Amino acid sequence: MTDLDGFFDRLDPDMCVVTATADGERAGCLVGFASQCSMRPRRFVVWLSKANRTYRVARSAHCLAVHLLTREKRGLAELFGGETGDEVDKFARVAWHEGHGGAAVLADAAAWFVGTVLHRTDGGDHVGFVLDPVRWGEGPGGPLLRLSDALPIEAGHPVE
Repeated sequence: MTDLDGFFDRLDPDMCVVTATADGERAGCLVGFASQCSMRPRRFVVWLSKANRTYRVARSAHCLAVHLLTREKRGLAELFGGETGDEVDKFARVAWHEGHGGAAVLADAAAWFVGTVLHRTDGGDHVGFVLDPVRWGEGPGGPLLRLSDALPIEAGHPVE
């Protein structure tokens, strides 16, 4: 273990589910790398693993939806983080509706936004999608699901 590992081990970001829709396909995954990246104009970046089906769909998507989950919705995190869309239709198991630009918006999210994809940037094993939020909403309140809450979830696709 290096000193840098210790730094990263201390981080405990909010987790989110990112959904993508393109060319008649829907996909979604649990994401731990996401952040506001500009104040004026407001911008947000989500980092999707190149190993995930969500990344493959998102490459052609014009919009992505980003959803915050409360801790009590851990089942959603397990579905979107522990299952792969290569084998399971995750959207058949959850309530959702079509949002701006055809984005799939999860009904049980604590908060969500749909953002237009402005840029994609390669960061190694993940690609960052810089988003311009255009529609948003809020759901039930409560403590948000954090990385430490999601650690026991075995990833549907391991990092390659």
